[in-house]
Amino acid sequence: MEKSAASTEPQGPRPVLGRDSVQVPDDQDFRSFRSECEAEAGWNLTYSKAGVSVWVQAVEMDRTLHKIKCRMECRDVPAETLYDVLHDIEYRKKWDSNVIETFDIARLTVNADVGYYSWRCPKPLKNRDVITLRSWLPMGTDYIIMNYSVKHPKYPPRKDLVRAVSIQTGYLIQSTGPKSCVITYMAQVDPKGSLPKWVVNKSSQFLAPKAMKKMYKACVKYPEWKQKHQPHFKPWLHPEQSPLPSLALSELSVQHADSLENIDESAVAESREERMGSAGGEGSDDDTSLT
Repeated sequence: MEKSAASTEPQGPRPVLGRDSVQVPDDQDFRSFRSECEAEAGWNLTYSKAGVSVWVQAVEMDRTLHKIKCRMECRDVPAETLYDVLHDIEYRKKWDSNVIETFDIARLTVNADVGYYSWRCPKPLKNRDVITLRSWLPMGTDYIIMNYSVKHPKYPPRKDLVRAVSIQTGYLIQSTGPKSCVITYMAQVDPKGSLPKWVVNKSSQFLAPKAMKKMYKACVKYPEWKQKHQPHFKPWLHPEQSPLPSLALSELSVQHADSLENIDESAVAESREERMGSAGGEGSDDDTSLT
């Protein structure tokens, strides 16, 4: 019975929906994620400008569970540089203005770990956080990084944040030349709450493109920054460098969305500060923190 049910949902994110226990994604999971990143059927294009495109899942546009896919052409950034930027947690604290706190918790395998990330939501919504199992896989000149939510006994939900659930989130980086690549970001996240429609629209029309462009700027500046900050320290490439303690998978459990409190923010109006920020355009980011 279970095999039959699984076979009717070929694009389902297997790490959560297809399993009751925490497991490190296997080759089939990575292939499935890559296929969905490249798929066009069932996605609605909501934004396309200056080399950045954004899609939302057509069948889920009006549901609580939002699915979004962003793609960006990076003409002056090698695939390996973008891969390093997404892994480098110290550098993320410099360029990701949405981050409140982020840190790695433990190592599971040579290509998987557990980490914490909290981020600012558009005002006046409550800020969110997640605990995720992250795994990565170089595939020739291409790379995949993906994650899904887990429960860690030492990091329960906090009272000042809403614990969101990453059903499956990740990046596909595809090399298009010695100094160019294309990145696809796909996220299926349950924000644990009924969000107002302006948040959904803003995410796809403004926040996602802005975040992708900010990432691109960070990539351009990364080689110079890294030369000044432990240039040879890259545990995602050299697992023997990892300072993280090891953790058994049995210590973790799958974070099911229905076990967390729902927050109804559907009637929350966008703050004047947020509206002014959106009206100000997408190119007004301050990059001084990257030097």
